[in-house]
Formats: sequence, structure tokens, C-alpha cells
Amino acid sequence: MQFACDTGVLRFGSFTTKAGRQSPYFFNAGLFNSGASVLKLSEFYAETILDRAPAFDMLFGPAYKGIVLAAGAAMQMAQRGRDVPFAFNRKEAKDHGEGGTLIGAPLKGRVLIIDDVISAGTSVRESVELIRAAGATPAGVAIALDRMERGSGALSAVQEVERLYGMPVVACASLDDLVGYLQLTPGMESNLAAVQAYRAQYGVGT
Repeated sequence: MQFACDTGVLRFGSFTTKAGRQSPYFFNAGLFNSGASVLKLSEFYAETILDRAPAFDMLFGPAYKGIVLAAGAAMQMAQRGRDVPFAFNRKEAKDHGEGGTLIGAPLKGRVLIIDDVISAGTSVRESVELIRAAGATPAGVAIALDRMERGSGALSAVQEVERLYGMPVVACASLDDLVGYLQLTPGMESNLAAVQAYRAQYGVGT
């Protein structure tokens, strides 16, 4: 969490979420935009995947944020002795050269999807469709942060994805980690109170 704060990826204040809620914090993985920050983030992904992800044969990063995440995680995993292929997609199909929407290794076997967060689950749904259309099997999802708040019903967006597709989601960090960080960091009392109040209103358990 300190890393996310230091890079400005995690900010505190008043932010409107996609669901129209006023959140006291905002996590924008797009601000991991330097070599050093992406390198560090990729280390977190690699460690999380190797420790907790389900069995998989390759990585898939949905355009656009997932492209860098999949490439970075694959490189960090290779440094740790696990070399796996990866692929990503274009938003629009290419009508010349090699054509198509997919770039990288052919989608086959068990495919782990890598993204930043899960909000409405749209990116996961599109990724699952691409993977299945290629004859491969979606194995799970790895994300940077699990906000652990209700989606459209009683479940969180992550829990909805897990139930809908029957595959696990692993996160580098969660709302539990954020609360723990705020509790242990001097001067964060106001942010802690705001996050806890938001969690009481919209949060779900694991």
C-alpha cells in the first residue's frame, strides 16, 4: 500500500465510482507509468500468481492496461524460474499483416487473465469469450486490488465473477490490506475513519 501511495496510484479524498458511489479512496493502476513502478508492480503480480493462482499454462492481458501487466508479470515469473507464454488483444481487429485481434502466444490450455481491478466485470467477460472462442479454458483472474464492495447485489464484483465463471480471482492487495495500512500509518486517522465508514455501508466479507 505504501508503494501505491508513493506513486500516486492510491489517493484519498472524494471520488465517484462507476456505481455512482462517493468513495474516500481511488486506485488508478494507469498511474504505474514509469519503468521502476511497473517493474515493482510486476513483482507483486508474479509473487501473487506463483503463491496463490490456480494451475495455468499461459497469461492473457486484456487491452489496454492488461497488456503491460501480462508482459511484466511474465518477465518477473521467468526471473523466478517459471517461464510461461502470454498473449493480449487489440480493441479493433487488424485487417492487414497478420490480421485478427490477438497478439502473442496462441491461446491454448488453461489461461490466467491479468487485469488491474474488477469493477463491472466487463473486461473479464470479454476475455473469457476470447479465450473460449480460441478453444482454451479460462483458469482464473489476477488483479492488483480487490475493493471488497458490493456489486449489483449482495456479492462483490470479484465474488460475482468467481460465481459466474466458476474460477478464482486472486489479488495482490485488498481492502483488508488498505485498512491495515491506514491503522499502522501515523497521520492517516481521517482516511481510516472514512474508509471504514464506506466499508460499513458498501463492503462485503471475503
